[in-house]
Amino acid sequence: MRILNNSLALLRSPRAAAPIRSLLFGSKKSSVSRSAAAFSSAMSIPPPSISTSEEALAGRLWIKFNRECLFSMYSPFAVSLAAGNLKIETFRQYIAQDVHFLKAFAHAYELAAECADDDDDKLAISDLRKSVMDELKMHDSFVQDWDLDISKEVSVNSATLRYTEFLLATSSGKVEGLKAPGMLDTPFEKTKVAAYTLGAVTPCMKLYAFLGKEFGALLDSSEANHPYKKWIENYSSDAFQASAKQTEDLLEKLSVCMTGEELDIIEKLYQQAMKLEVEFFHAQPFAQPTIVPLLKNHSKDELMIFSDFDLTCTVVDSSAILAEIAIVTAPKDDQGQQINRMLSADLKNTWSLLSKQYTEHYEECIESILNKEKADKFDYEGLCEALEQLSEFEKKANDRVIESGVLKGLNLDDIKRAGERLILQDGCINVFQKILKTQDVNAKLHVLSYCWCGDLIRAAFSARGVDAVEVHANEFTFEESISTGEIERKVESPIDKAQQFKSILQNRKKDEEKSILTVYIGDSVGDLLCLLEADIGIVVASSSSLRRVGSHFGVSFVPLFSGIVQKQKQEETWKGLSGTLYTVSSWAEIHSFALGWE
Repeated sequence: MRILNNSLALLRSPRAAAPIRSLLFGSKKSSVSRSAAAFSSAMSIPPPSISTSEEALAGRLWIKFNRECLFSMYSPFAVSLAAGNLKIETFRQYIAQDVHFLKAFAHAYELAAECADDDDDKLAISDLRKSVMDELKMHDSFVQDWDLDISKEVSVNSATLRYTEFLLATSSGKVEGLKAPGMLDTPFEKTKVAAYTLGAVTPCMKLYAFLGKEFGALLDSSEANHPYKKWIENYSSDAFQASAKQTEDLLEKLSVCMTGEELDIIEKLYQQAMKLEVEFFHAQPFAQPTIVPLLKNHSKDELMIFSDFDLTCTVVDSSAILAEIAIVTAPKDDQGQQINRMLSADLKNTWSLLSKQYTEHYEECIESILNKEKADKFDYEGLCEALEQLSEFEKKANDRVIESGVLKGLNLDDIKRAGERLILQDGCINVFQKILKTQDVNAKLHVLSYCWCGDLIRAAFSARGVDAVEVHANEFTFEESISTGEIERKVESPIDKAQQFKSILQNRKKDEEKSILTVYIGDSVGDLLCLLEADIGIVVASSSSLRRVGSHFGVSFVPLFSGIVQKQKQEETWKGLSGTLYTVSSWAEIHSFALGWE
């Protein structure tokens, strides 16, 4: 049943009901094209993006193209550098490429300063150019400290060349929609070149400032021998962070009077620069064992990927969808009824009552679990025992739903139609599709869900070309495609999910001689046991109750990137029941870790 309280709360106003009705009965074209953010807004769920009126241009673009940032951060090069075991030869070649890049970067600033009309802007750009020259001096110190010969058989690679050509073309005014460089007659037209140049250089400054902070947070103060500590400290320093912020502020100032079309050009330049950064990181020659990307490094194993469905894969809990189907299709009065079914108004009232009961009892159950003595170390057995209590609660909640008759009379076609148009979390389907299409990888996908109707889940994946997902959920019973109100109960609780997980894995081990690596992706208390049983448990935007209950029984929640760097540093393997779960901000982060950049 899970979070029925939140789902039903969405159904109490016409504003909430309208978007779900469009999923059920609107045109497929308009429903599918509706953005997740718009749907979230209509459902009273805050959208993930930040309002454009409240965030500066650089901040909006950084959020919009965060996926490229993750591809850079999760590159084998970056992970190994952060871990401190990047081979010195690889770092030498990186430094040699970066010298070429920084020289072009400095020249781009020089050209931008010439185009700026305001003396303060010219001075600000000149200051930014000085910071680039300081970076080049730092590279010189690497050469001296480690006796590196950066000219030794290192030519400019294609990724560096594409990036430097892009920067110099932009700063020379060779930008789509802009007059030829020699025809820029007015100071305002020339200022556009300065703004476009800042749009092209800001992503690099922001990315390195971000990576510096992320890597710096992972430096162990007792680890005096980290070979790349100087590099990390430079980019995490207050001085570099200030330069990155100054670049963003200057971009904002130079673009404030630009038209919508001109801002679109800056966005394209920003995106292109982010893509070129990704290429630059992945172009570094790499010949050492690395923990990323996951699929590539476990091509000889069988990978079993498990995922929860509601709010892990979806934007809205499936119980809200099924509730709305019941309410919308129920008769408004007793006239002309062909089956014994509750009236629409009565259905709505009954759902509200069920919601209230679930909310009160769920919170009581969680508090009862947390009143048990807190574990001083990971206590899996104690957690299992505690979750038996939650399992009993979930089953009784389902009893009340079935006994109420609210699930009676739903048409299977309506359910499938809703599944086909269900809004899924951004990036979820892309991850599943690419896992299944990756060559030389033996991967199986399983969805374990409390959802009352597996047909809804199968329709959601099938409509998006992911038919190979095996769905393990409860099932409606039907008579001539109309639900009877009964549920074939298969997965109702955390204990049921864990049993299904173990059963699937055990059956696979009987048929497969290869070693098996398991990954579980989830977001709620109901996923907790499976997350811990899996070799890699990944928590997506978890509920507060998941963290509270997990922490109470000694479970550690570690940001995925931090965990990966630690594994890379210690050359550890993934192992289930370690008591550690890995948190991510989005499916884009899962993509970067599992699949890497293509």
